[in-house]
Amino acid sequence: MKRFFLPLFCMLAGICLTSCHDTETYADQKKTEREAIKKFIAKQGIKVISEAEFKVDTVTDVSKKEFVLFENTGVYMQIVRKGVGTKIKNGESVNVLCRFNEYNLLTDSLTLSNNILYYSSLPDKMAVTNTLGTFTASFITGSMMQWYKTTSVPAGWLTPLSYVNVGRLINENDQLAKVNIIVPHSQGTSSATASVVPFYYELTYERGI
Repeated sequence: MKRFFLPLFCMLAGICLTSCHDTETYADQKKTEREAIKKFIAKQGIKVISEAEFKVDTVTDVSKKEFVLFENTGVYMQIVRKGVGTKIKNGESVNVLCRFNEYNLLTDSLTLSNNILYYSSLPDKMAVTNTLGTFTASFITGSMMQWYKTTSVPAGWLTPLSYVNVGRLINENDQLAKVNIIVPHSQGTSSATASVVPFYYELTYERGI
């Protein structure tokens, strides 16, 4: 009987230790992520405001470097411009063209962009649907799809769509909606989620055809 229980006990102990080790490793990664975001916020002089403050007028004061923190997702958002046109309406499906810069906050480096001359005529295109205020999307073409080998759109990219207009440039003074967002791994690309990496995006939205 002892011969049976001893190996079983050792096996269970090993499983528990492995499980604990994995949990600690993920916890450490999340701690590193939080510290990277905190460091970025301090370095940039960002003023974090609450959702309650933001929802008074759904504006972030760029001159004060305000970002609203969405507590349920951990996404930080600054609306630089609300943009021309209208919001994507409930029940509406549209193509949205995006230009972006993507920065890895762990390495403090630019990792991907379609704002360079080579991609000047090739914005990322995603198909977006608004269902009762919940946005879903998938990439159709662009750098993100090519680089990450998936059509999945980071959930963090969809957060601003509840607050900005998505239109087309028609008049000389028209400007596209522009946001800056800090996206934790849980709201990022599948790669960011797997490696627990936070990213910062400078992002514009334009209504496509």
